[in-house]
Amino acid sequence: NKSDYHQPLFKLVTDNGFLAVCSEAKGLTELSHTMSSPASIDPFLPGHFEVFDLKLNGKVKSIQMAQFHCCTKEPAHAAYDTVERLRTSFDEEAVKSNIRALFENAVRKRLMSHRRIGCLLSGGLDSSLVAATLVKLAKEDKLKYPIQTFSIGSDDSPDVLAARKVAAHIGSEHHEVNFSVEEGIQAIEEVIYHLETYDITTIRASVAMYLVSKYIRQKTDSVVIFSGEGSDELTQGYIYFHKAPTPKAASEDSVRLLKELYLFDVLRADRTTAAHGLELRVPFLDHRLTAYYLSLPEEMRIPRSGVEKHLLRDSFKGLNLIPEEILWRRKEAFSDGVTSAKKSWYKCLQEHLESMVNDEQMKKAHVTFPHNPPHTKEAYNYRQVFEKTFPGRAKWLSHFWMPRWISATDPSARTLSIYKPDKDE
Repeated sequence: NKSDYHQPLFKLVTDNGFLAVCSEAKGLTELSHTMSSPASIDPFLPGHFEVFDLKLNGKVKSIQMAQFHCCTKEPAHAAYDTVERLRTSFDEEAVKSNIRALFENAVRKRLMSHRRIGCLLSGGLDSSLVAATLVKLAKEDKLKYPIQTFSIGSDDSPDVLAARKVAAHIGSEHHEVNFSVEEGIQAIEEVIYHLETYDITTIRASVAMYLVSKYIRQKTDSVVIFSGEGSDELTQGYIYFHKAPTPKAASEDSVRLLKELYLFDVLRADRTTAAHGLELRVPFLDHRLTAYYLSLPEEMRIPRSGVEKHLLRDSFKGLNLIPEEILWRRKEAFSDGVTSAKKSWYKCLQEHLESMVNDEQMKKAHVTFPHNPPHTKEAYNYRQVFEKTFPGRAKWLSHFWMPRWISATDPSARTLSIYKPDKDE
């Protein structure tokens, strides 16, 4: 099922052998066929295939379900790839050279397009490396148009300020999209409809990505959109990884996050762009890059104290590909970085949604919603919207995204004790 881990697929199979598949679950929910029990609609696991026996009457029977690729294994096409032979040593310089080669190759492979290419740019390390490499390769390939980059935020958003510096450094045609808290809140129901989830952090981050995608579609001619999704999962970029008890535990959680991408970050990226007819491309989830990075010694991949993504950052340090200050920028989640640290986006949402759910509803939340019961009024509101649109489909989400190894009741990194805002925020 699909490359790069980011394109979704759902299937519906009735007990009498009717099969239907769709890239969005909403395309299956209204199907009605004779059956003794309601048909389930399930996400098709990334990296898997299923074999069906097709009967003469058009009905099917599943005869095999198996995994054909895992993020930890080098893909079968590696032998035919255009990247030069990698150095086999785990010497740090050899590893950094390999990472640069694989990453550039991942971007180059995705340059093939008959439509204009752009890039989402949050001003973080991940998206900045994608944008800078994209601009570099586009110049080498003599594309007839400049690469457009897009950032979104409100007020004195650290993402917008950082993206502006990166765009000036790499020479992209940069667009800044400003959105108000009111505009973001008004978009929530549309966002949940397109996402088909009620996960808290996914919805928070999706609002801004949905609005910037809407801008790209309406105001520009870019259709193919590059993004930095997947890097945090691959390179242990989330702040909570600094609290991992062992390198082995960190490595295992990295793999877990990659396998769950279809439920969270790349669900967001795929659905919010696809909602506006855009095509998403995510170089950090290139199969060769993920397989190589995960093959490195566990101790080499874990973040050092006080420094995020040390291996990824160090692989590009001193190359002047992006501004030096961006290499050292403190990790900021997309759902947080679109607003200033003085008034976080999640705080704005909580304040607005507080009055929409009463205390009595919260007391009975575990009864009303026994699967993944909401623990906050914000989460309760998202669940209400989801259930109104997709009644009885709560099990599409197996669990909420939350940080590990640290006391946390909210997925926002800004609520963690180890979060330290920059002095200028």
